[in-house]
Amino acid sequence: MSSTQQYLLDTYRSRQHGEPLPPAPGAHDLRLVRELRVRRQFRAVLAGHPARGRMREALARLLHGRRRQAGC
Repeated sequence: MSSTQQYLLDTYRSRQHGEPLPPAPGAHDLRLVRELRVRRQFRAVLAGHPARGRMREALARLLHGRRRQAGC
C-alpha cells in the first residue's frame, strides 16, 4: 500500500469517527529538513567546527584536488 492510499484510508476512517484529519504525506518535510540542518549546525558548534560552509568547503577541496590531479 502506498503512502497516498494509506492517507486516504486514514482520512476516511477519521471522518467516520469524527476525528481530526491526519496530515497529508509530505506536509512537514520542509520543516523536518530545516530542523535537521539546525541540529547539524548545533552539533558542529559543540564539536568546535564551523557551523556553516562545511559542505561547500569539502566539495571545493574535492574538486580542487581532482583538478590538480588531472593537470599533472
